[in-house]
Amino acid sequence: MAASDIQASASSGTSTPKVWKAFIAGEWRASSSGATSLLIDPSNGESLGTVPKCTKHDAKAAVDAAREAFDKGPWPTLKPKERAQVLQKVSDLITANSESLALLETRNAGKPIRQSTLFDLGLAAEHMHYFAELATSIRWRQKVSQPDYEGTFGIVRREPLGVCAGITPWNLPLLMAVWKAGPALAAGNTCVLKPASLTPLTTLELARLFEEAGLPKGALSVVTGSGEEVGDVLLTHPGVDKVSFTGSTEVGRTVLAKSASTVKRTTMELGGKSANIILPDADLDQAVDGALFGIFLHAGQLCESGSRLLVPVKDQSRIVQRLVERARRIRIGLTQDFETDMGPLVSEGQRTRVEGYIQWGIDQGAKLSFGGNRPDRPDLRKGHYLRPTIFSDVSTDMKISQEEIFGPVLAVIPYQNVDQAVEIANSTIFGLAGAVWSENERKAERVAERLRTGTVWINDYHMLTCHAPRGGYKQSGIGRELGELALDEYLETKHLFFGKGSPLIPIARGLVIPPDPEPAAPSGGTSATGPNPPSP
Repeated sequence: MAASDIQASASSGTSTPKVWKAFIAGEWRASSSGATSLLIDPSNGESLGTVPKCTKHDAKAAVDAAREAFDKGPWPTLKPKERAQVLQKVSDLITANSESLALLETRNAGKPIRQSTLFDLGLAAEHMHYFAELATSIRWRQKVSQPDYEGTFGIVRREPLGVCAGITPWNLPLLMAVWKAGPALAAGNTCVLKPASLTPLTTLELARLFEEAGLPKGALSVVTGSGEEVGDVLLTHPGVDKVSFTGSTEVGRTVLAKSASTVKRTTMELGGKSANIILPDADLDQAVDGALFGIFLHAGQLCESGSRLLVPVKDQSRIVQRLVERARRIRIGLTQDFETDMGPLVSEGQRTRVEGYIQWGIDQGAKLSFGGNRPDRPDLRKGHYLRPTIFSDVSTDMKISQEEIFGPVLAVIPYQNVDQAVEIANSTIFGLAGAVWSENERKAERVAERLRTGTVWINDYHMLTCHAPRGGYKQSGIGRELGELALDEYLETKHLFFGKGSPLIPIARGLVIPPDPEPAAPSGGTSATGPNPPSP
């Protein structure tokens, strides 16, 4: 379906079902079983259409096509400049189709149109442009000296890995697809994407843009379907060389275990329980606004959301008061309204899960300072909405302090001193992100250095730059995305040794060639075990 059709259908408010197809081996295909999945707009319950519920057979076809495209196709052998031109054209096409793509992202993922427009689409185009530039900056061949072996030299080569599988989450479908496909293709690999079952539509549109940009057949496939069918093939197929996964830590453990069966290279960005630390000297107005933005952007459905707010115990009451006052101003509304600040959760199941955590917070003794229930507006009743929720007096042993909720729930945790704040921040299995708020940047930096997390914002939150690496400590992930390190995750390193005939070669030859046979024994001088030994 063309982007113009998406825009016309969405803007007209119709719910006429659309039939989407998967993109496999350069062709738009239905599932081999004929089965489909119905997609629902989380904000109003309207049908968006159906996508193929692909099978293991379909996933294997995509991997086989990617394998052939890598082993025999032109993409890995193109000059880096030629690959960059394709990626840059995709970046330009994302920009040209940004209005319809933002609307599709909003309707499929349930995020406010303002966020889709200003955040998702702008970053997707910018990051694809960045990966296009990276394609031409790789040092593919470098001569190195070998002073320990006089007269020799070496060549270090960077080479593409092969077939790379990208498994993306439902919260940032387009941007995560760019993060998987962009560096993989820039490095000369071929790629198979499996988008989340709930939000595959903008990833399918990305495939259409790659097709329009002239990407060779088979170099990219997008296979829609379940983890049990499609995902399992990508994790275990011997033709896949690398898996990049973004999702929960729980699922990440399974991904790692299954990938190990064929010793695949893995990159994983997993769960988070990020600590947002307000130091005693912070600008409270700035810090409170940052804390609300840190947790309630996309209704808290971001891995790095600042779900724990650590505050000085003496300031907890006034900070909570300011949080509540400003949380009341957050506009919950229909996602296609540009004035909406916070939209619904992605599904009814996700809302029910978050409500379970809210009840746990109440049962375990946290103080419910704001929210915790569904909005009562008639126009929102068909969507999966939940009001911003703020708990105070949270202790570190509570579920809402330790487990990833993935919803609009903020846990305010008091601390006595900075050492205790750092200890609390590091007290979970996660280490994806965090923030420190202080008027003294050097003081904030010293605290940030002690946090066991991959990203720490100082007096800010959620800001993404494609020029810096992103990833987690501890059980929040393996490897890095974005920045120059992103390409390292998609490259092999080979050493070519140019020698002059090592002096060790004659010695080695003597070890492997059997010695001359012993001379024959004199006639008649044999024993039961062979020739008589010579006399001393």
